[in-house]
Amino acid sequence: MLQLPPLSLYIHVPWCVQKCPYCDFNSHAQKGDLPHLEYVAALLEDLDQDLKWAQGRPLSSIFIGGGTPSLLSVEAMQTLLDGVRARIALTPDCEITMEANPGTVEADKFAGFQRAGINRISIGVQSFQQEKLARLGRIHGPEEARKAAALAHAIALPTFNLDLMHGLPDQSLDDALYDLQQAIDCAPPHLSWYQLTIEPNTAFASKPPRLPEDDTLWDIYEQGHAILTARGYQQYEISAYAKAGYQCRHNLNYWRFGDYLGIGCGAHGKMTDLASGQIVRSAKVKHPKGYLDPARSYLDNQWQVTEDELPLEYFMNRFRLFEPVPKAEFEAYTGLGLERVETMLAVAQTKELIEDLGDDWQLTALGHRYLNVLLELFMDE
Repeated sequence: MLQLPPLSLYIHVPWCVQKCPYCDFNSHAQKGDLPHLEYVAALLEDLDQDLKWAQGRPLSSIFIGGGTPSLLSVEAMQTLLDGVRARIALTPDCEITMEANPGTVEADKFAGFQRAGINRISIGVQSFQQEKLARLGRIHGPEEARKAAALAHAIALPTFNLDLMHGLPDQSLDDALYDLQQAIDCAPPHLSWYQLTIEPNTAFASKPPRLPEDDTLWDIYEQGHAILTARGYQQYEISAYAKAGYQCRHNLNYWRFGDYLGIGCGAHGKMTDLASGQIVRSAKVKHPKGYLDPARSYLDNQWQVTEDELPLEYFMNRFRLFEPVPKAEFEAYTGLGLERVETMLAVAQTKELIEDLGDDWQLTALGHRYLNVLLELFMDE
């Protein structure tokens, strides 16, 4: 029987100083002054229209992403978070994350963000080598990245994350491990360490750079994973490592097939509707001009996830995690019986991609390495 999972809120701020050539997110280069308070007013009106999906649940996490949310003024951030708190309850330990570019992190400004309620920042470092940063179109240098991490420690944030890429253009194994060591030396409680991929409709897609060979990529992952593990970081998701107790709660809710409201330009949401027994996804208007139009409709599209689509939707999120997958959770959060996936999971067992632990399923090391092969079983469901 379908049950309501925990609820999160994603807030999208679409502006950046400049667009990075690898980025396929809904971001727009800043031109002139930002409409800080006008955009916040629109965000809160957008949230008002989505509150029906909360169905009595408080927010367990808020994630302010982009773009570069740290471009917002302190006044705008305070107004935004005050407005959210006035409209919906937050759990006592609600995690409130803001993404930040090291080039836009200033001590006085960030102290204001913290007073507004930000208790976690995610700093987009990507590399500690100037040449690599230039190739990626980043506006900061290695020292600014180190200073941003030092600031997070200095103001005693409960936790923070560093975003770091590997598999960069012309990157050697030594280059990648140097970057990783520099990140570890900043002592972040959480480290997102992910491989650069070339996405459609990006500058890199139209003019692809030379990326490392597959053997080099595997060496980077294998040796980097060993270094992170030795330094006390636990891999809890494909691209996420954390010290014990510092996993990103917001992303965990995504991967555990929780619900999330999505407000702001191009934001996506996933909601469970107990009254109809449906799981619904939504997308908001992408361009800031359209989103801020006085005759606006914030909602661009909304659709039901069909029963045939639910197994893949569930497992493509849940199997990213290294923790066991409770069978009861599958039934509760999809409303489907286990018989809908028995055949696919039996095939996965014969291929040694998963283990049946009785009450749970557990991916094997082989399953994590060949996750796409595993998910293909559900595409034929």
